Formats: sequence, structure tokens, C-alpha cells
Amino acid sequence: MVQTLDWIDWTVLIATLATIVGYGTWKTRGSKNVQDYVRGGNTSKWWTIGLSVMATQASAITFLSTTGQAFSDGMGFVQFYFGLPIAMVIICLVFIPLYHRLKVYTAYEFLENRFDLKTRSLTAILFLIQRGLAAGITIFAPAIILSVVLGWNIVTLNIVIGVLVIIYTVSGGTKAVTVTQKQQMFVIFAGMVAALIIIINLIPEEVSFTDAIDIAGATGKMEVLDFSFDLENRYTVWTGLIGGTFLMLSYFGTDQSQVQRYLSGKSMKEMQMGLLFNGLFKVPMQFFILLVGVMVFVFYQFNPAPLNFIDKSTQTVLASEYGDEYRALQDKQATLFSQKQELSLKLSTDESERTRVQLSKLDSIEKTYRLESKFLIKKAIDNEYANNYTRLQNELEGLRANPVSEEFITKESELKTLYNDAAKDTQTNDRDYMFIRFILNHLPTGLIGLLLAVILSAAMSSTASEINALATITSIDLYGRNLKEDKGEEHMVKMTKWFTLGWGIVAIIIACFADLAENLIQLVNIIGSIFYGNVLGIFLLAFFFKYIKGNAVFTGALITQAIVITGWWLDWMPYLWLNLFGCVLVILIAHILQLINKNQAIIN
Repeated sequence: MVQTLDWIDWTVLIATLATIVGYGTWKTRGSKNVQDYVRGGNTSKWWTIGLSVMATQASAITFLSTTGQAFSDGMGFVQFYFGLPIAMVIICLVFIPLYHRLKVYTAYEFLENRFDLKTRSLTAILFLIQRGLAAGITIFAPAIILSVVLGWNIVTLNIVIGVLVIIYTVSGGTKAVTVTQKQQMFVIFAGMVAALIIIINLIPEEVSFTDAIDIAGATGKMEVLDFSFDLENRYTVWTGLIGGTFLMLSYFGTDQSQVQRYLSGKSMKEMQMGLLFNGLFKVPMQFFILLVGVMVFVFYQFNPAPLNFIDKSTQTVLASEYGDEYRALQDKQATLFSQKQELSLKLSTDESERTRVQLSKLDSIEKTYRLESKFLIKKAIDNEYANNYTRLQNELEGLRANPVSEEFITKESELKTLYNDAAKDTQTNDRDYMFIRFILNHLPTGLIGLLLAVILSAAMSSTASEINALATITSIDLYGRNLKEDKGEEHMVKMTKWFTLGWGIVAIIIACFADLAENLIQLVNIIGSIFYGNVLGIFLLAFFFKYIKGNAVFTGALITQAIVITGWWLDWMPYLWLNLFGCVLVILIAHILQLINKNQAIIN
């Protein structure tokens, strides 16, 4: 079912976005030199830096995907951010003083001073690859979801979001990004607080907020801390503190989209206070967003929920040969809902362990129904998939007389893989659609427009930071550094604007060809983890290992990147550990290569 918006929602949405774009363009017009355009004239106060840093990281994916993550798996994802405060302190003590003393425009200028031009260029190119991909995803994430839910054309949405960002980013550069992000963060905070209040009010009156937390806790949604050392578990205290710290160190310390935010600070103290502000408030902000997702889960304990939040996929399966099976699942879920509702109400007055266990069991059964629904949708959409499933079922039937045989176990494993693939498929994976579907179906007129503005504002804020940083790196680290003659300030500003436009177009193109992963917020973090550890290791070599030279670092970085990509492809470890792995690996390889070079020099 395609959703239509009320005129009030359209008014709120358009007015909010037009105000942000118009204000950013007007406030920052007329930058004539690189200092103003790239570093915002170094006029930003600490609170502006802090909000800008938070807005850069808080893309639309944060609000759509994080709430969906909480709805499905609970609060455990917040552990991913546990390393952030540690990283902020280290960056304030080590990175910022160095950048400020050298008066650099980009993080990679320092690498040429320490090593050589090719190491600077390689690191800049690694940044351009991963951040260019991420920029496309931050546009694509809200576009694909809004296109499915509202029936809007996805290509048009990609272009609209990209063009809005390009207008004020080309016009005002870094200052435009920073100025608009303050307004965007205000819209984001207001929208999410309003959403939480409305959700709590939609829960039955006899169920208090404390009761809602208890209901969520009974189904495992409030389990925040996991101290296990299981490498199969993506989110534990240890992956957050260790892998998360290395990821955040690299992201905030070496990623130009963040470095450029605090380099615009009025002084070193303002830069440091801005990052500490982010370190103090980012984890509570993510906890709050996850809590919104958990409260939506509680809401659906008292209100019927669809088996799959993508209406288009549901309509497809209902019209297929698997329609009767899907309707049978819907009937089972309807019966289950009545039992859940009764137990949830009972839990608000009777907190017995027996009631908690019963509710937890029903939640597990519903998860099974949801998995089966995705499985049926996948079969209805993909004929080849359905044929493979039928083939495996027939082969297993012939082997069922000996279920412990190696062939039976192999075939059963193939079937399980097929089953899991169905749950991750673009047209069946509805986790990222949950929050937007809830907004459109259950929130009042006016607030729908505000929350759509939240989603689009978040997409614009993160995308603006990214294309601003991509243009800066291209202009200063590649184009400007390789010019044989000084073209002057006006020329460099003009070229940076052209590069901003170019990267904006590239981001739109990537968005038009992108596809959904198992979870969008994980996709962005996976892309970062593949590159960030290597880049962080290069910077740590520059900071702390003075005897390591450029050739060893350059070669070591190339080898490391190839190994990390291989490790990710073969799934050697949870992706957060790739940050630590890449960082340690490049440091070790650079040391070995430096030792080899030194020994060869002695022999010669």
C-alpha cells in the first residue's frame, strides 16, 4: 500500500528543508579564499563543532536502521559506541595539537611532511574510495525506503537529496556545512523526542513507561551489555571498547569529513571542547535512538504488526502461488498477537518469572514467523531461488533415511544457507523499513512531515560533510599538490567548488546503483572498517615511529589493504575487529620492510 501525505505534512517537510538550504546558502555566500572556504574562516565555537561532528555521523541511516536494529535485536548495538569517548580523549591529546601546530587544511598534509608525497596521495585515495561509497549510501538509504513506502521514484529522490546538498555546499563550503548542521541537529532532536513521547502515549494507559521497559526486558530487548569473548558476536563490550576505539580513532582522527569539522574551530581549545562534547553526548544519543526502536517494539505488543514491513513485497507474495502459505502465517501471527497482548498486559501487573518466560517464548515464535515470511517472499519473487529450494528439498527427502550421513548434512547446510539468504535479500529484509512504516501508519499529521524532515535532514547533513571533505582532499591533496605553479586563492576556491559539484554527482550516481545490505548502518561501518584500520596505522607510524620511512609505509599500506579486503571477503572475523587488525598489520609490515631496507643498505 502506497502512502499519501496530508498537505500539512508536505508543508512542514518542504518548509523545513527549504529553510535549512536557504539559510545555509545565504549565511555563507561569498567565500573568496581557501581559508574561508575549506576551514570556515576558523570561526566555529565548541558547541557548533560538537553539533557539526554529531550531525556528520548521524545520517538518515542512523534513524532508520538503528531503530530497526533495536526493534529486531534490542539495545546491544549501543556497545558499538563504547570506544568513542576513549577515542575523543586520545584525539584531543595527540591529533588536534599536531594539526593545529602545523596549520594543515587536511589530515593528509601531515603525512607528506613526515613521509613523502606518494604516502600522502595513497592515504588520500583510500579516503576518497571509502568515503565516496559511503556518500552514495547516505543518499540511497532514505531514498530507497521513501520510494517504496511513499511510491516516489527512487532516482528522482536520489537526485533531489543530492541537489539540495550540492546547492549550499558548493555555495559556502565548510562553513555552509557547519552552519546548516546546527539547524539540522535541532530538527533531528525535536523530531526524535516528539516521536518517543507519541509512542509512549500510544501504548495502553494501564501500561506505564516502567512497565514498557519490563516488557522489552522480558523479550531480551533491554540486554545492553555482553561481556562474552565470542568472535561470532558482532556487538560485545570488548568489540566496542577495542574494535570501536580503533574505528573511532581513525574516523574522527583521520577521516577528512570529521577532521574538517573541528579544523574550522576558533582555537585549539574550541576544537578539543567540541570533540569532548561529542564524546559525552554521542553514546546517550545512540541509546535514545535505540530506545525509540525498542518502544516501537513494545507498541506492537499491543497493536497488530505486519509480518513484513515492505508492503510491496507482501502484495507480491499474496498474489503468487505461495499466497495461501503466507495467509496461513498471517493467521498464526494474529493468534500469537492475542496471546502476546494478554501476556504483556499481565506483565504490567504481574512481574512473575513465568510470565516473562512465556512472553519471551512467544517473541521467539514470532521471529520464526517473520523469517518464514521472508522465505516465502523470496520464493515468490525469485524463480531460480524457488527452484533451488525445491531441488534441495527433494534431494534431502531421498537422503532422510540416513540423516547423519555426510551428504545429508551437506545438503541440509545448503538449505539453511538458502533460508538465511532469503532473510537478507533486498526485497525481504524489512528491518530498515520498520520505523518509517510506523511513522506513516501511526503518528499524527504534522509530526509525520517533521519526522520525514528529520530523515532527509540527516541524509543531507552527513552527505554535505562527505562531499565537502571529498572535494577538499581532491583539491588540496591531489590537484593543488601536483600543480607546477601557484594558481592563487581564487583559482583554488573555484576548483574546490567544481570538485564539490563533481563529487555530489558521483554520490548521486552511486546512490542510483546501490543496493540494500543486511542492515544499512552495518554496511556503512563495514565499508569504514575495511579502510580505517590501515589509515589509522599509517598515522600512528607517523606519530610514534620516527625511524620508519616513507617507502616502507607505502608498500606496507598496499599489502595491508589487500590482506584486510581478503579477510573481510573470507569472513575471518567480525568487521569491527578489522580496524584493530588493519592497524596492527600495517605497523608490523612497515617495521619488517624498514628492517629489510636497512639491512640491504648495510650490505650495499
